[in-house]
Amino acid sequence: MAYPAGTRRVNLIQGEYKVESGENVVITTLLGSCVAACMRDPGAGVGGMNHFLLPGFDDSQGRAESFGLYLMEMLINGLLKKGARRHCLEAKLFGGASTMEGLRDIGSQNIAFAKRFLEMEGIAHVGGSLGGDRGRRIEFWPHSGRARQILMDRAETPKIVPVAPPARQSVGDLELF
Repeated sequence: MAYPAGTRRVNLIQGEYKVESGENVVITTLLGSCVAACMRDPGAGVGGMNHFLLPGFDDSQGRAESFGLYLMEMLINGLLKKGARRHCLEAKLFGGASTMEGLRDIGSQNIAFAKRFLEMEGIAHVGGSLGGDRGRRIEFWPHSGRARQILMDRAETPKIVPVAPPARQSVGDLELF
């Protein structure tokens, strides 16, 4: 995708967040069942995006950066450090697609979490695109709040094939379990 000369593109992957300012900055990410929150303070001209894989927070797995609660808090704190005012924050939410049949619908869980989080924190939900069955590329210009979504082509849904456990093996006269 071509951007105007001088545009600085910042790419996000799962588990990341970025806070930026400046008219020439665009933050991009690719989403399936993950959700991205694009937040900004229009008066301060600062904004950012996160990209979370799972809702809530579960520290038993040791990967806090994958969870929505952690990344929403990190994004808000990052915005406040750059001059945003909490009462002026607005957000657009993207993603949460149901991309694989036969698996639990993590996309809808991510959507419910993100909406509930914004409501509980008093952050205005001003737009976005949630759900569906297609992945999407998101582009967000934090200074202006402009966001663009590019839907990906539908791919064949991967088939879930059960994998049989490995057969027990024996070595010599000793049988291993």
